[in-house]
Amino acid sequence: MEFKVLDNGFIRLVDMMGNDYAAVKAARVSYGSGLKTPERDKKLIFYLMEHGHETPFEHIVFTFHAKAPIFVARQWFRHRIGSFNEASLRYTELKDEFYLPDHIRKNDKTDKQMATIIENNELKNKALKLIENAFENSYKIYKELLDMGIAREMARIVLPMSSYTQFYWTVNARSLMNFLNLRADSHAQWEIQQYAKSIAKIFKQKCPWTYEAYIKFKYKGDLLNKE
Repeated sequence: MEFKVLDNGFIRLVDMMGNDYAAVKAARVSYGSGLKTPERDKKLIFYLMEHGHETPFEHIVFTFHAKAPIFVARQWFRHRIGSFNEASLRYTELKDEFYLPDHIRKNDKTDKQMATIIENNELKNKALKLIENAFENSYKIYKELLDMGIAREMARIVLPMSSYTQFYWTVNARSLMNFLNLRADSHAQWEIQQYAKSIAKIFKQKCPWTYEAYIKFKYKGDLLNKE
């Protein structure tokens, strides 16, 4: 499963261990039993979620391949219960590829976590042009440094936070739900919201019972209820 995100990014499910039934089996091992009927198994999923018995959901594990701007990746990596492996600009040369937004936002005067879209087209176009010029200039200098024989690990220091990076993320369903609580929410930065909403679609398709129970009992954000 893969979803295009932003202008040049994506989120892709590359591997998975377990499903709704993995959580059911993990929970019932306490009583020396396993799967029963679909109705009873789904009911157990809902019971576990409602009453905060969340360790069985750690037996559902996803591995994603993500391509995202560096500033999005740095927010993402703050979710420490998971494993990350990122592409290295010490060993590979960066492509001429940067995140250029399709809108410009300004800070909200009353809420530091919020930003609102600028409606003034003249101001928007001016800001986008400045951003695009910065990309072109920094990449030109980056290439010039490489052509001079400067090491990639040194040349990369001129690159902006909007440069795209790629990484693998392996995470269990319990930690994934925590990620969605924080990032599939209007208080998160808009760009990472887009990745979170795509991840939620994958979660919903692969673990429909767990996802349904999560939205009903544990979801703390305000975006997925609108999907």
